[in-house]
Amino acid sequence: MATPHQTGKFYGPGGLWKPKKKQNEAVVPEGPLRDGDKLDVEHISNTSLDGPDASDPARPARRRREAPPLVRDLAPQERARLEKVLVKKVDLRLLPMLILMYLMNYLDRNNIAAARLAGLEEELELTGTQYLTCVSILFVGYILMQVPSNLFMNKIGKPSLYLPACMVVWGVISAATAAAESFGGLLAIRFFLGFVEAAYFPGCLFFLSSWYTRKELGFRTAILYSGSLMSGAFSGLITAGITGGMDGKRGLRAWRWLFIIEGVITIVIAFIAVFILPDFPRTTTWLTEHERQLAIWRLDEDIGEDDWTGSQNQTFWHGMKLAFQDIKMWNLMVLLFCFVASGTVTNLFPTIVGTLGYGNIHSLLLTVPPYVLGVITTFLNSWHADRTGERYFHITLPLYIAVIAFIIAAATIKTAPRYLAMMLMIPGVYTGYVVALAWISNTLPRPPAKRAAALAAINAVSNASSIYASYMYPQSAGPRYLVAMSVNCVTAFIAIVAATVLRFTLVHLNKKLDRGEVVEGAVAVGEALPGEAARKGFRFVL
Repeated sequence: MATPHQTGKFYGPGGLWKPKKKQNEAVVPEGPLRDGDKLDVEHISNTSLDGPDASDPARPARRRREAPPLVRDLAPQERARLEKVLVKKVDLRLLPMLILMYLMNYLDRNNIAAARLAGLEEELELTGTQYLTCVSILFVGYILMQVPSNLFMNKIGKPSLYLPACMVVWGVISAATAAAESFGGLLAIRFFLGFVEAAYFPGCLFFLSSWYTRKELGFRTAILYSGSLMSGAFSGLITAGITGGMDGKRGLRAWRWLFIIEGVITIVIAFIAVFILPDFPRTTTWLTEHERQLAIWRLDEDIGEDDWTGSQNQTFWHGMKLAFQDIKMWNLMVLLFCFVASGTVTNLFPTIVGTLGYGNIHSLLLTVPPYVLGVITTFLNSWHADRTGERYFHITLPLYIAVIAFIIAAATIKTAPRYLAMMLMIPGVYTGYVVALAWISNTLPRPPAKRAAALAAINAVSNASSIYASYMYPQSAGPRYLVAMSVNCVTAFIAIVAATVLRFTLVHLNKKLDRGEVVEGAVAVGEALPGEAARKGFRFVL
């Protein structure tokens, strides 16, 4: 065994490693760092730390990381050019397929709302709240599976196989909906559909945060979420076409054809996705070695801590423990829960639009413009949020519009004002929602297991609102849906309050980081930050 003299290391009380103090060099404090401890930033950022992490024995030893050779030797202009090429390459391989997959995910989940206008409720002889129960039960399975699924995907490190495999299964289940003959059969199918679909959206959020820096993530999240908004538009168009042209073909009602066609398309897309999607930067085979080193390093440089390094470092329980101990996660959970609660109006949007008094096909077509407007405003808002590096106002200002829209919808029965309110509801909620999704990864950036657990837990709890929300939209409550619109208005306002509390919290934590104090949950200056993070220090995005 090497002696302390040979290794240059020595051990203090309790066997905790600490470096020898050289002239003009700071020594890292022994034992865990706590709020209020101060560090000599300049010295520590230049100190080589290669011993065990005293604050957490389960974590691997840390070193002061330097850029890999292929990145270190690049001139700044060349580095910027190559990074731009890399991001464009990843965008082209990752985003179009994720959008298409999410479009089908959302279609298969919510096409039951359009199927209602295509004869489902009538043919299955659903009575009372049976239809609303079938809508709600999906979210029970959806909630149960999200955290385990995200942690499992992080563990295996193969999203290019895991996400398409889940997609094949939910495509089969969705197509099987066409075979339902009773309330019980439809209820069972919907539960298992939610159970499998749960893997996709939180998995995608984690997937994106493993490839993009914080300043890039908001717009990419918006691009991903545009799949759900576009599905709302396409759902109305597709259902209108099937209802008008295929009702009664081969003895099947239009709603059965709707599930068959969309389920088959889902399965085909899933098989194509296997050959297109990447894995994580370290495990993607179609990157050159130069691109791989740059992809890994730019994330390391952005946060100050390496991201996914291997499945052996991704423990299920450690990630959950870190996430649940962070008060910021609970604040974000309230924020996202209220966002989704306000947005549950989309679960039965064709029914709400149907109260305008037009025929079924015209009502389905009228559901399209609000979603198209939502896509446009979501892109613009997220692009500006990333460009300015600001989150709070890009989240809260659209919510004020949503509050106004819900008030108008509850206050009048006139057609023009009500459709104006419907036009504003979806942009008002979802324009800020996608920025809030990016704020999760910005606020809880590392380690990956913690980020994966937090994203899944927040998304799971936020979707719990969809379990009860469907019961607020019985047909007897139309056209004003006073209770539903009032609840949506209140939850939108609570979301504004939650975002405000989180902003004050992050401002306070950033001030502590400015003073050189250690902040729990932050990637602190004492963790051998590389590059830009070492010079400027990690700060939370506000």
